[in-house]
Amino acid sequence: MTTSIVTGGAGFIGSHLCTYLVDRGEEVICIDSLLTGRESNIPLHVWNSDRFQFVYQDVVASYFPAKRIDYVYHLASPASPRDYLEHPIHTLKTGAFGTFHMLGLTKRFDARFLLASSSEVYGDSLITPQCEEYNGNVDQIGPRGVYDESKRYAEAITMAYHRAHGLNTCIARIFNTFGPKMRLHDGRAVPNFIGQALRGDPITVYGDGTQTRSFCYITDMVDALYKLMHSTYTLPMNLGSTEERAILEFAQLIRALCNSNSEIVFENLPVGDPHQRRPDISKAKEVLEWSPQVSLEDGLARTVDWFRRGEKGVL
Repeated sequence: MTTSIVTGGAGFIGSHLCTYLVDRGEEVICIDSLLTGRESNIPLHVWNSDRFQFVYQDVVASYFPAKRIDYVYHLASPASPRDYLEHPIHTLKTGAFGTFHMLGLTKRFDARFLLASSSEVYGDSLITPQCEEYNGNVDQIGPRGVYDESKRYAEAITMAYHRAHGLNTCIARIFNTFGPKMRLHDGRAVPNFIGQALRGDPITVYGDGTQTRSFCYITDMVDALYKLMHSTYTLPMNLGSTEERAILEFAQLIRALCNSNSEIVFENLPVGDPHQRRPDISKAKEVLEWSPQVSLEDGLARTVDWFRRGEKGVL
């Protein structure tokens, strides 16, 4: 039986990944400080499994497990703009010290390491779609720079460990992902729009709404992360949907799925907000034989239903 560490395992993507691994019969050590994660994200059957262990700890500090580790999924980091703007120093420390500690642990056990990087390493991209060879257009001293640079540094130290120590590593550049267990008030488009639509509040679109995003459903993303971890690939790989939509169109779609009469209002675009975000996933298709299977409409319908049932009391 293999044992995996999942840092940030009580977060949105991390909790889905923990569940996926436990359901596959693997042992999982979930590490989370609960700064942005929630214990309630982890299903009861996972909590009750003798193959699951929760460690309440910040990855900025060292952690030494008492048993052998086979895989390290390093997902820990504030990820939404609201979170990393509220915790800028901690975001940078997590990308630097947290990644350093997890790489050291991986080296100790001769395990395989997966870094959950982000499409934010491309910044406000000057090309579309974004391919892994593109070095990005990042404003390192802008307000979003704390997250962008934390991920760029994490990628750099990961590759340094790979080259200097022969560490078995891979890097997932995760593009916009959505689904159940997102926090309603985390500032990202999907929960923002759904919450506003279900409450009947105005739906807030920043800028003129022509900026584009491509949204991948959570089950597809978890499948991709697992496949990447169990591949032999060592360079950065884009993971996400190629179905590009304008933010205004996206807001209109959510309003319709919620059967809402909310008006759409426009506010100033935040500083550094990317104008286009769509991945080139040629490498994922070729190496992992992976591409998203859940359509945007189907994924949004499932997510709206979850918010209606699970988050009803806080809408």
